[in-house]
Amino acid sequence: MIQYFKIIDQQTIEIDKPDIGTWVNLVPPFKEEEFIELSESLDIPIEFLRDSLDIDERPRYELENNSKFVVIKTPTENNSFNGSDAFYITIPICIILTHNQIVTVNSFDNGAIKKFLNSFQKRNPERRSMMLLKIFEKVVQNFMEFLKEINQRRNQYETSLYQSNSNEDLLNLMRIQKSLVYFVTALRSNEMLMMKLERTNFLVLNDDEREFLHDLIVDTSQALEMANIYTNILTSTLDAFASIISNNLNNVMKRLTSITIILSVPVLVASIYGMNVDIPFQHSAHAFYIPVLLSIGVSVVISWYFMKKKWF
Repeated sequence: MIQYFKIIDQQTIEIDKPDIGTWVNLVPPFKEEEFIELSESLDIPIEFLRDSLDIDERPRYELENNSKFVVIKTPTENNSFNGSDAFYITIPICIILTHNQIVTVNSFDNGAIKKFLNSFQKRNPERRSMMLLKIFEKVVQNFMEFLKEINQRRNQYETSLYQSNSNEDLLNLMRIQKSLVYFVTALRSNEMLMMKLERTNFLVLNDDEREFLHDLIVDTSQALEMANIYTNILTSTLDAFASIISNNLNNVMKRLTSITIILSVPVLVASIYGMNVDIPFQHSAHAFYIPVLLSIGVSVVISWYFMKKKWF
C-alpha cells in the first residue's frame, strides 16, 4: 500500500498522488504493480523498492539514477508464535531521496515511522537530507526505549527467578538475550553507516546537518554501549544461575546418597539375620528386638556423622 503525505497549512494531509515536497510511505501489504508504478512515476530503480522486502538487509547506502538509497535498521516487537524466539527483532527501513520526494519502504510496521509521521508537519520537506536524519533520530529513540524496556523485563525475570527457579523465567531471559544480540548487531551496523555518511558527505549536508548527524552518531554509540552492558550483565546472570542450579543439584544428590546409605544399614542387618544358618541370640526371647535395635543404633550413628559433615 502506498501513502502520500504533504504539509498543508501546518498539517499533515494524505493526498492521492505524489507531488513536490511529498513524503511517500510504502507499508504492507506490498504489490508488484505498486512497485512498478512508483518506480516509473518517480524514476526510482525498482531494485531499491524490492530490497526492502529482505528482513536481513544490512545498513548501507547507494546512488543510482540520481536517487539516493539508504537502509537503516530499527527495532520492533517480534510477533512470532514460537515461544523461544526473541522478544524483539530488528528490521530494515529503506529511505530513497528523489529529486522532489522522500520515499520510505517498511517491510513491517514500526514505531520510528509512526513517530516521524506524528512530527511530519513540523518538518521542511525541501530539506530532504534533514528529513532523512530525522528518521535516523526516531530510530535511535526507538532503540533507547526498547533497551530500557528490556532492562526492566530482565530485572523482573531475575527477581522471579531468585524466588522460584522457574524454567519459564530462564526461557524468558534467554529470549531477552537473543533480542540483545539483534540490537547489538544492528546498532553497530547503524553506527558504521552514519560514520561513513559523515566521512563521505554522501547526503551533501550543510554545517548544521553535519553537526546533527554527529550528535546522532554519539547517541547511537551510547545505545550500543547500553546494549553491550545489558548483554554482559545478562550473560553473567545466566552463568551464575547455571552454577547455582548445578550446586543445588549436587546438594540434592548428596542428600539422596546419604539417605540411601542410612537405609541400607537396616536392610543389611535384616539380610544377615534372615539367613538359614545359626546366628547369635537366635534362641533368645528378644531375638526380634536385637537386630531392630542394632539397625536403629547403626543408622543413628551414621546419621550423626553425616550431619556433622553437613551432608544434610
